[in-house]
Amino acid sequence: MNVKAGVIEGFYGEPWSWGERADYASFLRKHGFSFYIYAPKGDPYMRKKWREPFPKVLEEKLTKLAGQCHSAGIEFGVGFSPYEIYLTPFDAEVKKLLQNRLDAFNRIGVDKLGVLMDDMKGDLPNLAARQVEIVNWMAERSKAKQMVFCPTYYSADPVLEKLFGKMPEGYFSQLSALDPKVNMFWTGELVCSKSYTEEHMRDTAGKLGRKPVLWDNYPVNDGPRMCKFLHLRPVTGRPAAMGGWLAGHAVNPMNQAALSKIVLLTLKASYEQGAAYNPEKSFRKAAAMVTCHDMAVQLERDLPAFMDRGLDALSDDEKASLKADYSAFLESRENDTAGAAREVVDWLSGRYNVTKDLFIAQ
Repeated sequence: MNVKAGVIEGFYGEPWSWGERADYASFLRKHGFSFYIYAPKGDPYMRKKWREPFPKVLEEKLTKLAGQCHSAGIEFGVGFSPYEIYLTPFDAEVKKLLQNRLDAFNRIGVDKLGVLMDDMKGDLPNLAARQVEIVNWMAERSKAKQMVFCPTYYSADPVLEKLFGKMPEGYFSQLSALDPKVNMFWTGELVCSKSYTEEHMRDTAGKLGRKPVLWDNYPVNDGPRMCKFLHLRPVTGRPAAMGGWLAGHAVNPMNQAALSKIVLLTLKASYEQGAAYNPEKSFRKAAAMVTCHDMAVQLERDLPAFMDRGLDALSDDEKASLKADYSAFLESRENDTAGAAREVVDWLSGRYNVTKDLFIAQ
């Protein structure tokens, strides 16, 4: 691949298990990806409880995971969201709390530190200046090889202003005061962009004053609406040429870890094959690599049910039939067939449903 690509576990809803994360370390390395970033919205100590002491058990688990990533030859990162930190003065007390988190990340061995100020109130005076002060302060004290800042307005999507208030005038030009070594996340023209162009990435690099790290919200399927779909179709609209304008490509996957591997492999093919990329062929190959030939055929058959119709549109009889089809693979020992089949069956059973209350709480 002509760009450093990896995974950011940055979705709402049920996070992955520690075993799934460890498995991803070897999977990503095997297939030419460069990093894994731990950033589940469901971890309160990375988000709304960031002021509280970092749990020893969590630090131990993250230290182990960092070691597994490093042993596999990929970089380990965390996405840290100091929730609404810029709504109060950046005084000695706040700095002490923030330093405690940085000390923990430094002990863990974080290579990539994401500082995420998305999904927070934005229509504030001097928003950019406040964020710059905090991020630059952290950059001086973090031992991470790379710091990536996610601004409150991380897309051209007008929905952000509807949710978080009108973007302050001159917001991006004022962010140019960020330390030059700090990169920035960007999701594209939309929060969940269906496609990208080389031109858009070039223009974004100019607007941000640095090449963006693309936060790609496909195949993520979190939230009360998207959780009712399995985003399994191969990637399209991600031309290899855009890689020249990126400082990295971070894929936000589905809550279903095994099934997400299929889409990731099609992204790899898209970058490597360029204009010769064939989405349908890439899907068949990727699905067979992750599962097995027979399940790949079945997944291709069921793409319209999973992606177009969704869980709520399937009748009880259709769900029962699909459960029976995929239950036949639950004992398979070929590749990750059993894990992927379990995810389909559990999705059909409603295990991954995310309510509006849970979505807001995280």
